[in-house]
Amino acid sequence: MKLYNNPAKKNWDAICRRPSSDNREVNEIVDTIISRVKKNGDKALYALAQEIDGLTLSSLQVSEAEFEEAEKAVSDTLKKAIENASSNIKKFHGKQLPSRIETETSPGVQCVQKPVPINRVGIYVPGGTACLFSTVLMLAIPAKIASCPKVIMCTPAGKNGKVSAEVLFAARYCGVDAVYKVGGAQAVAAMAYGTGSIPKVDKIFGPGNQFVTTAKQMVSNENVAIDMPAGPSEVMVIADASASPRVVASDLLSQAEHGSDSQVMLLCSEKEFAEKVEEELERQLKVLPRSQFALKALSKSSMLVFSNEKEMVEFADYYAPEHLIVNTRNPWAIAERITAAGSVFVGEYTPESAGDYASGTNHTLPTSGWARSFSGVNVDSYMRKMTIQCISKEGLENLSDTIVTMAEAEKLQAHANAVKIRINDK
Repeated sequence: MKLYNNPAKKNWDAICRRPSSDNREVNEIVDTIISRVKKNGDKALYALAQEIDGLTLSSLQVSEAEFEEAEKAVSDTLKKAIENASSNIKKFHGKQLPSRIETETSPGVQCVQKPVPINRVGIYVPGGTACLFSTVLMLAIPAKIASCPKVIMCTPAGKNGKVSAEVLFAARYCGVDAVYKVGGAQAVAAMAYGTGSIPKVDKIFGPGNQFVTTAKQMVSNENVAIDMPAGPSEVMVIADASASPRVVASDLLSQAEHGSDSQVMLLCSEKEFAEKVEEELERQLKVLPRSQFALKALSKSSMLVFSNEKEMVEFADYYAPEHLIVNTRNPWAIAERITAAGSVFVGEYTPESAGDYASGTNHTLPTSGWARSFSGVNVDSYMRKMTIQCISKEGLENLSDTIVTMAEAEKLQAHANAVKIRINDK
């Protein structure tokens, strides 16, 4: 990891740059994939599975027999863990349900805001180098709490042509209606436009690599919504000398092991502490099964020493991390000043992995600085707010002068007439 000592603000942009490949190349590849799926539907999906993953699929949809096989393959211990995590996720997300709002803004003018679930949602669960069944819980549970009528899921199959048993068990446990063996940008395109097998959805949820994120952004320019731009994972740790270098190193590695395009950042007040963390990273990497991914991620990551705490907090907001861990003597004093982070983890006993799995908060969060303008997934993400109004004759008479004056000032005479005719013809 690169070490910066009190970096000047003019250098913050360069330090905050996320790892990425040539975006132009990614855009071209994704655009081609989307066009193929949009034009050829299932045929394109079968062909892309063969070309990209070397898979010859007999069916895109996971069969009932595969769900039953998965049920038997998952251990009782893991089933119990999934049930416990789901309970906490349901409890926290259940509190997020929006209420109907009704008010009389003026005599005879009734205004209502009615929360309505999105009809058809598609969730994307990454595959690749890790089996992320926890993402199923994070995306499907709030969809069900919001009462979305149709919830489908796309996830890549493994080399054996099957979706992992853990992912399928979680999908069935959470009430997902159908699961399809499609990954990458082609999965996003399939849910955006529909194919012979996969229905078109109204909104797409889920994290992924650059190809998935780019595909989501491209299709959102047309007639499907997305949750947020959610690319490679990242964590920032703010720590002082009271923190354990061993704990801090473990937190950094918990995200670095996600993939070679992940990024981790350490902000601390002493160079000596940063050096101790570096030593711990080397020690823990030696026994980490996914050390090859973590090493690549660490090579694109940074440690920053700030002698000024105010500037440290400013840098944290400037970077706007997906996950922010505050492990200091008085962590709440810092955490409460943070305004841009996907999710904040406060204190020495609050690892980011708790939020990834079982504390109850959602782990589908904005990355690449999008935390400045996007929230993480929550129940509200699966709902729309529809307004309703009902105006009595007296209410319209009271408002008529205001409406007509404003409409005529904007030179929209038909707007004004819609009021005048109602008032004058009665």
